[in-house]
Amino acid sequence: MAVLFSAIDWRAMSRQECDAGLNNGVAVAGSAEIVAGWERRSTKLRQQHPQHLDLRYGPRERNRIDFLKARDGAPTLLFIHGGYWQSRAKEVFTVVAEGPLAHGINVALIGYTLAPDATLDEIVGEIHAGVDFLAGQLPALGATAAGIVVSGWSAGGHLTSMALSNPHVRAGMAISGIYDLEPIRHSYLNEKLRLDEAMSQRNSPMMQQGGVAKPLSLVAGGAELPLLRKQTADFAGHRARHGLPVTYEEIAGADHFSVMNEMMAPQGRITTLIRQLFERTAR
Repeated sequence: MAVLFSAIDWRAMSRQECDAGLNNGVAVAGSAEIVAGWERRSTKLRQQHPQHLDLRYGPRERNRIDFLKARDGAPTLLFIHGGYWQSRAKEVFTVVAEGPLAHGINVALIGYTLAPDATLDEIVGEIHAGVDFLAGQLPALGATAAGIVVSGWSAGGHLTSMALSNPHVRAGMAISGIYDLEPIRHSYLNEKLRLDEAMSQRNSPMMQQGGVAKPLSLVAGGAELPLLRKQTADFAGHRARHGLPVTYEEIAGADHFSVMNEMMAPQGRITTLIRQLFERTAR
């Protein structure tokens, strides 16, 4: 029998249980090979779109944005990569652009400084700086300047929710994200993040009273770790209770990695949700 989300409480878990409940790499067999496959596909796609790579938005090494143009006058999606704020890079994830590009949507991918070289406060600040920079560059890049839809996976889902407050962002698509950082603070992941209680709370959307009244679509895989599925379900409930626009669904049978197939595919469910966000917020 399925366990109800209400029965899942990380506070009642041992440190070992909490660590395991957050460790996607161990939970999904062959996850390293899956990510390596993404990187190979991403390299090919970057070779097909070499014109606007590594646009610098800030002073640090990873403060760069890749822009893949679909067509003149197209709207733009900004994708934020995952890796628990401490691993991976934008270059691994270029492949996620395949779905949106097929529908005439430009895709930008943002890099950011990883922990422990940056605090989470600093990482969130870099994302906002990148959004500001990209918004200013859109006319020169031949894109519409009518606002950006932000998307992200895993830690990028968290950063998507934090980016909603930026005035240049019109909507968000958060995939398998983290919205309450307290379990992270009490797990192995905090060895590099070095969150204290105050930093955790101010960067946890679930800890805020209300939120930003912009459309946010939340997606998780139905076969993901229960602690992480609960994060998405709880955040959807939080936004609904505060009267904020939100949609929530699980992709049946998808784990933390295979859920991204729904963005890479032109007819994938996440690609469809992204298209709908652009349609709902058209200016």
